[in-house]
Amino acid sequence: MFAKLSRTGALIAAIGVAGCNDSSMKDFAPEANKPLPDKILADMKAKGMVRTSSVMARIFKEEGKLEIWKAKTNGRYDLVASYDICKWSGKLGPKFTEGDRQAPEGFYTVRPQQMNPRSNYHLSFNIGYPNAYDRANGRTGSNLMVHGACSSSGCYSMTDAQIEQIYAFGRDAFQGGQTEFQIEAFPFRMTPANMARYRNDPNYDFWKMLKVGYDNFEITKVPPKVDVCEKRYVFNQVAPEGTTFDPTGPCPASTQPDSLKSAYNAYQSTYDAAFSGAVKASVPAPKPTIAGIKEASIVSDWSKRRARGERVPINPPSLNSDGTVTETARMGRIDSPAGRKMAALDAEKAAKKKAEEQRLAAIEAAKAAKEAAKAQALAEKEAEKAAAQQPVATATIAQPAEAAPAETQAADAGDGTVTKLKKKLLGMFGG
Repeated sequence: MFAKLSRTGALIAAIGVAGCNDSSMKDFAPEANKPLPDKILADMKAKGMVRTSSVMARIFKEEGKLEIWKAKTNGRYDLVASYDICKWSGKLGPKFTEGDRQAPEGFYTVRPQQMNPRSNYHLSFNIGYPNAYDRANGRTGSNLMVHGACSSSGCYSMTDAQIEQIYAFGRDAFQGGQTEFQIEAFPFRMTPANMARYRNDPNYDFWKMLKVGYDNFEITKVPPKVDVCEKRYVFNQVAPEGTTFDPTGPCPASTQPDSLKSAYNAYQSTYDAAFSGAVKASVPAPKPTIAGIKEASIVSDWSKRRARGERVPINPPSLNSDGTVTETARMGRIDSPAGRKMAALDAEKAAKKKAEEQRLAAIEAAKAAKEAAKAQALAEKEAEKAAAQQPVATATIAQPAEAAPAETQAADAGDGTVTKLKKKLLGMFGG
């Protein structure tokens, strides 16, 4: 017994330190401890990086890419790996509310406790939604991940092989002393051509705000310092001593290094010229985007009904530009305990409804039969009454003709005989 308890205690102790002990992690989550491939390590070395140097990630929805950037020995970051996103759900545009199935857009922070080596989706890490900006703007949602299994309901989903490498980049950076890494999620690469394509989109102002952070990284190749004030993002701003950035309060009179300000102005001047040219040029049509909180609420309601196990359209509804809602005709129910329970309840309800319909039909049939019998009896009674009132017809008997007197009959017979005799004698003697 004591030996058994001792082994159990050792197991519990091992699990308890699994988050900070490599050997125990290997025992319980081997996929979370796979080393990066030799080729990637060689590429990193060639670019002046070490395995445990700091890391950041960038996501581009429209292009379907997740990029990993790592710090070089000079402190600037360089692209070390790019992955095709297996699936992301929703449309271009930010996440608004729980259940809208939107993959978030914005600037997020991942810390060690957000890494999940025992994920139901192979491996995962929580991107940190909602952040200060999202909360300041009343946006809701939870458990938004980058994970494996290639299945998404608001997350960024990768293949299992991809997430093993992406997870390894974060794990190694944390082992090297990085306390958190930035993940930037954009609707598309924020080039002049793409911004021109979406200049009339309802999300354009939000994207212009994200572009400032995008541009800061493009200029410096260092993840920007991100703060929130007046319910908006601000980047690489330094608040006066003793003041802070309040997500819902006014922005302090912050400053920015002169060198960065000068570089940003030059970058923006080049961008403006390219943007003007892109507006005049023929560009590909924009992709579907979410129509704000109104569409998000419609999709959220669909998600809630689906989660309850109700029969709903197979795909989420979509809000059209004219305000109408498009839903797929095909209906379905989620295969889950809630779905199966709801299916059983619906079947029971349908059976009761059918039984009630049959009962009412039987009552109506009996009533109709009774009325028919009553009508038949009334018809027969009316027929009898009509027959009784019909007058009796008088029969006329034909009388035989009165016989002629016997004498007359005899005379007539004699006359006939004489006539015949005369004719015979005349024939004999030539008279």
